[in-house]
Amino acid sequence: MDTQQYLDIFLDESQEHLQSINDFLLKLEEDSSNLEFVHEIFRSAHTLKGMAATMGYEDIASLTHKMENVLDLIRNEELVTNTKIIDTLFIAIDDLEDMVDSIRNGGDGKKDVSEHVKKLEAIEKGEKISESAAAVAVEESFDAVNHFRTSDLDEFQLTVVQQAKEQGMVPYDLTVTFEVSCILKGARAFMVFEVLENLGEIIRTSPTVEEIEEGTFDSGFTLLFLTDQEPEKLIEAVKNISEVEAVEAHVIQTDVGSADTQKQAENKQADTAQKDGKPAPEKTNEVHAEVSESKPQVPQKNNTTQNNVKKTASKNIRVNLDKIDNLLNLFEEVVIDRSRLEVLVSSIDNSDLRETVEHLSRVSSDMQSLILAMRMVPIEQVFNRFPRMIRQLSKDLNKKIALEIKGAETEVDRTVIDEIGDPLVHLIRNSCDHGIEHPKERIANNKPEEGKLILRAYHSGNYVFVEIEDDGAGINREKVSQKAIENNIITPQQAKELTDDQVAALIMSSGFSTADTISDVSGRGVGLDVVKNKIEALGGKISVTTASGKGSIFSIQLPLTLSIITTMLVHIKKETFAIPLTSILETVMLPKEKIMDAHGADVIDYRGKIIPVLSLGKVLQVPDCETDADRFSTVIIKKGEKLVGLIVDELIGQQEVVLKSLGNYLGEVFAVSGATILGDGEVALIIDPNALID
Repeated sequence: MDTQQYLDIFLDESQEHLQSINDFLLKLEEDSSNLEFVHEIFRSAHTLKGMAATMGYEDIASLTHKMENVLDLIRNEELVTNTKIIDTLFIAIDDLEDMVDSIRNGGDGKKDVSEHVKKLEAIEKGEKISESAAAVAVEESFDAVNHFRTSDLDEFQLTVVQQAKEQGMVPYDLTVTFEVSCILKGARAFMVFEVLENLGEIIRTSPTVEEIEEGTFDSGFTLLFLTDQEPEKLIEAVKNISEVEAVEAHVIQTDVGSADTQKQAENKQADTAQKDGKPAPEKTNEVHAEVSESKPQVPQKNNTTQNNVKKTASKNIRVNLDKIDNLLNLFEEVVIDRSRLEVLVSSIDNSDLRETVEHLSRVSSDMQSLILAMRMVPIEQVFNRFPRMIRQLSKDLNKKIALEIKGAETEVDRTVIDEIGDPLVHLIRNSCDHGIEHPKERIANNKPEEGKLILRAYHSGNYVFVEIEDDGAGINREKVSQKAIENNIITPQQAKELTDDQVAALIMSSGFSTADTISDVSGRGVGLDVVKNKIEALGGKISVTTASGKGSIFSIQLPLTLSIITTMLVHIKKETFAIPLTSILETVMLPKEKIMDAHGADVIDYRGKIIPVLSLGKVLQVPDCETDADRFSTVIIKKGEKLVGLIVDELIGQQEVVLKSLGNYLGEVFAVSGATILGDGEVALIIDPNALID
């Protein structure tokens, strides 16, 4: 069977498992006594190994298998975690990421990892594990499936088994193994469950039922199964399912229930074995050695016994982003037509038509929310890579750096997620290298020896802001000015007139670098101009603020790329403008006498806080926009903690609009993010409130 049809799923899920391993390795380094972290790492590595083996990527499977060996020793408390082990595991993860990236770029996923394999083997052998014992552990962890014994059962499950035995049922350890070529293992497993549910009760599974139904296991799985059927009937029923290679049924001896019932079951199994020409199984209290830790329970529909776990199936599907884009483009036309209908129905006296249009508006609004939500993902998908990066940078630079992440749950468009990663990497490396000082220098300046880096994200209007803040030395004004003068970016006279932030912004000029030496971290002549160009290509902006000796903040403003937004429509003379509702705090009627002058600018006292007030008409240079009215319609807009009042002629009301780009012909227009077509066919400009707030 051609496995290439599953390539996209493999790549997506591999990335998720690698990220999970990264995250839990960092947690394990902080708390080496928490074995739950090891279990999580082992599960992800085990699943990745199985997927890679199925897809034929043997290098990935073999390296992940070596990682499993080390992790297995740790989780069995035969090996104590230390920095050397964590570093070696991280190196292995880097190799795995390289191989997955190779596959994503059309390669074969192969890489010479022999050196790192030897390191993993050395760790394994160095902990007083003999070669023969290690070989057995490897063989079992790679090929074997788990089996149940009495000690695996909790009190509830033992009670269930006892009740079932009293009713003539027998507990079996049922092992199902699929053919190596089986691709849709999850679907085959579901068919096994369906067949067995008609023959008895499934009490537990190993691995979990979710892993089984999703197909994230190796060659087979084990069930704790209660039934009154003959063993050969169970085996025959399951083996009739395609791609099932083998089925084994062993009676589980328990300490509960009738000895006669147990003996009857054993005799029944012995008779079956003799019919098949096979020797009867030995009578033993322990059926098989346990290999993994996972023993989840499974739900049943049979009313003979009770259990407390439900069987679930995955309800997620992966959809190509282009399909969602096409759906969104079509829905934009629906929104425009909906607005047109709402205008038309207001001039027609027909209650049935009005009710129909109102219902259409409600339904389409719900549809719109669902479509937009499908494109939105938490920015933590990008942020999650940085704790590991900061750990390595701290070692490379011989600095102590603590990373704090805020707003990781902030949702942004998937296209932004795909593009923002590299610019953030560059900015963070720059802050660690140039911003945060060495511990001795920080102590000399009465600072904690550990530097602090804050990575935060938040929404403001129709934009998402990502900020990288450090508590380092700040940007050296003199050094930057001198370098800018040498590169003919500014003149000496301009250097004197610019503010600190304006000078700091010069570091984003083409080819600008203040590094004294070239390092692997930064200072290679590729400056922050690359980051600036990337951000601007996404329709965003980047700015920097700095304070000498206190640190710097790089702020990135990116569009959410939501093409349908809720706005407040306003009039200025005959022109209609739309202000994104997410930037509006409230609307007020402002008496003329409340406007005051402060240093040549209009301000108002807004709830005890002095804020600037602007005439939107003057900002946009609307002809004849000045008025002598006694009261002004004012929209209070916000950007973080900053507020500004916008004076307009008239407030029209809220309306959902389709955001359209102004295109290359008009280019960038100050304080305007795009345009929209209203229901009456009029074109309205959409205001960018963030541009109006310093």
